[in-house]
Amino acid sequence: MTATVSDATADGPRVPLCELRDIKVAFGGLHAVDGVSIDLYPGEVVALVGGNGAGKSTLIHTLSGAHPADSGQIIINGQPAVIHNPRDARHYGVEVIYQKLALADNIDAAGNVFLGRELRSRTGALDDEAMASATQKVMQRLNPRFRNLKTAVKSLSGGQRQSVAIARAVHFNARILIMDEPTAALGPAETAQVRDLITQLKSEGIGIFLISHDIHDVFDLADRISVMLQGKLVGTVNKVDVTKDQVLAMIIMGKKPDEVTEEQIASLHDS
Repeated sequence: MTATVSDATADGPRVPLCELRDIKVAFGGLHAVDGVSIDLYPGEVVALVGGNGAGKSTLIHTLSGAHPADSGQIIINGQPAVIHNPRDARHYGVEVIYQKLALADNIDAAGNVFLGRELRSRTGALDDEAMASATQKVMQRLNPRFRNLKTAVKSLSGGQRQSVAIARAVHFNARILIMDEPTAALGPAETAQVRDLITQLKSEGIGIFLISHDIHDVFDLADRISVMLQGKLVGTVNKVDVTKDQVLAMIIMGKKPDEVTEEQIASLHDS
């Protein structure tokens, strides 16, 4: 059953999977991220949106270990986390699914799932059978229709390639996924596959930060939407409480839904 967002349950307050508190990152005199706080709960998708240069990628880089914050705090499962590099991030169950997926095109699904973390037999040889078996099990969870375990991933569809990249993350116990434009350049059928994958991940209690420029994707996939503008957080809203135009006003004007007028929203379509 997919988790829903609330501050408490019958058993007491819910604990976020991840909290980014007052994160600040500067490059010289440029404040790329200026005091941003967002959180993510189990079984939830939080979309992080904003125009080019808004700071969303830099913010997420602090969580993934690609670029440590200058100040602020990262909390994982209620405990302070120290993340200086991607290895630290993986220790805390944080994995990134990049837009380009970082797959090795000439090897099959199992080879990609275990790339750099290969299983070996007692003699030191690659244990292809064990890796294929483990990959089949995780694929059965994520995408039961996946049948191309022996096919080089360069021959797979975009949706199937996403399946392989996600399988690699969840096999190694990721609990927090960062997905960068997961449906970019995909057709309708492949996009539907990715939506099914995200639904499955949510049902397993995995939390997802979704970076996307596609407002339709955001409304299809996200539970909450965090909007950034010029390094600052404009606000975080529940998807069911806002319209696409209100979110566009946050992205373009930096105005929260209760601050924007109908005339201002109409002007978005005139410009």
